[in-house]
Amino acid sequence: MSMIDTEHLRAWIGKKESREDVATAWPVIGLTATFDRNDPDPKPGDAIPPGWHWLYFLEAKPASALGKDGHPRVGGFLPETGLPRRMWAGGRIEFRRALRIGEPIRRDAEVISIVPKEGRSGKLVFVTVRYTVSAAGEVAVVEELDIVYREAAKAGDAPPPAKPAPRQAAWQRELTAGPVMLFRYSALTFIGHRIHYDLDYCRQEEGYPGLVVHGPLQALLILDLCRRHEARPVKRFDYRALHPVFHFERFSVNANPSTDATQAELWTANAAGKFAMQATACFA
Repeated sequence: MSMIDTEHLRAWIGKKESREDVATAWPVIGLTATFDRNDPDPKPGDAIPPGWHWLYFLEAKPASALGKDGHPRVGGFLPETGLPRRMWAGGRIEFRRALRIGEPIRRDAEVISIVPKEGRSGKLVFVTVRYTVSAAGEVAVVEELDIVYREAAKAGDAPPPAKPAPRQAAWQRELTAGPVMLFRYSALTFIGHRIHYDLDYCRQEEGYPGLVVHGPLQALLILDLCRRHEARPVKRFDYRALHPVFHFERFSVNANPSTDATQAELWTANAAGKFAMQATACFA
């Protein structure tokens, strides 16, 4: 599509959908194992960690409704932009109260913004969706998610240069998110996007050298780092994806708390020490 049809896109602003679920224990058990934690199995009434609401309200489209990339085709709740690549760009989350194992939960979603842009890599469309997660008649999570649509990869395209991350961090964890971790996370969240498990697709269609570590997986690893070092729960979390991390590289999850300990600046850095994701967490 040579031009972005802004009038066409504007029709999606204000679209809404709702989903209901039950906060069952199994996804929490599965992600706990994936993160190599030794937590006891959750019991009814136990609090679910901040950010782990992403384990629920999963979209299960039939195979015939999937696109070439393994994502559900757009044009229903999310807009059809004419741009084939779609991924998480970042977001802002307010955690008002913990979700608990066994609770019936509800998520109300609304498209609140659609902004076409011209970037270094071509045309872009940023779509922001607001999610409100409720339990027992109380709002538990308010989230704004930024989704970016991009043009198809072109032969010879180089990723934008990444910025150097700080070398020192008060909290740090190093790991490699290999194919098993990526598979487990995709399975737990029912994400079919082929960039996370199909190496031939990554190289031949998207121009990536390896499997891409999910943006939300990086965000959850950042939140998990907070849980490992800070007893107080995160009440607000803002994050932005900057550069891909691939399955073959050892990367780091990092944090520097503020001097008054009310918040922390956090980031993931790739094997070259460049920013992959930046975030800010505010503690209760």
